[in-house]
Amino acid sequence: MPNPTAAMLVIGDEILSGRTRDANMHYLAQELCKVGIDLCEVRIVSDKREAIIAATKALAGAYDSLFTSGGIGPTHDDITAECIAAAFDMPIGIRDDARAILQAHYNAQGSELNEARLRMARIPDGATLIENPVSAAPGFTLQNVHVMAGVPSVFQAMVASVLPTLTGGAPLLSQTIRIDRGEGDIAGPLSTLAEQYPALSIGSYPFIRNGAYGANIVIRGSDGTQVDAAVQSLRELFPE
Repeated sequence: MPNPTAAMLVIGDEILSGRTRDANMHYLAQELCKVGIDLCEVRIVSDKREAIIAATKALAGAYDSLFTSGGIGPTHDDITAECIAAAFDMPIGIRDDARAILQAHYNAQGSELNEARLRMARIPDGATLIENPVSAAPGFTLQNVHVMAGVPSVFQAMVASVLPTLTGGAPLLSQTIRIDRGEGDIAGPLSTLAEQYPALSIGSYPFIRNGAYGANIVIRGSDGTQVDAAVQSLRELFPE
């Protein structure tokens, strides 16, 4: 049985402008691999309502799960919550349980739960909250979409809250073999090896070091026996 599939939607003008480097995709990919969920697609969109809604509909419809990051804070350009609600044609408003979480957090800080901060309690009807042990403001899950913050520490904490609720598959295993030859010399044998092991992913990642060509060959799959066998075959083709 194939593993469940997932996509990620990264939201924010700051990512597209290059001002902020996204770290969340790298983290999510690693965590999904551990639980046997295949991350199949990642999109980055601007802080524009139409773009967020269109991407949400497309990705949520194509994959078992969609993870979003960014745009659920207190400022005027944090519009993700409204856009996710619109994608599923659901009403959105201040929810009592989310408000209570924020109220307790700001009371403990001696700060005011003002109008801007209250924006973070906007939750679509029918959604369940995602715990945020870092800064309190919750994310939420609506159908198969998990809406999370863009701040890496908060995103990671929310991923830890969500993953135990999902059904995974076989964890992805990988081994890497370094071959000190150019890709042109190894392409033919690698193609043959890939045909012999159709259930595995065999990727070639070239490098140049000290003027010499080489490649790291990464063999991935959920069947450890097949991965080991392919690695052995590769070593026999290109002995050290």
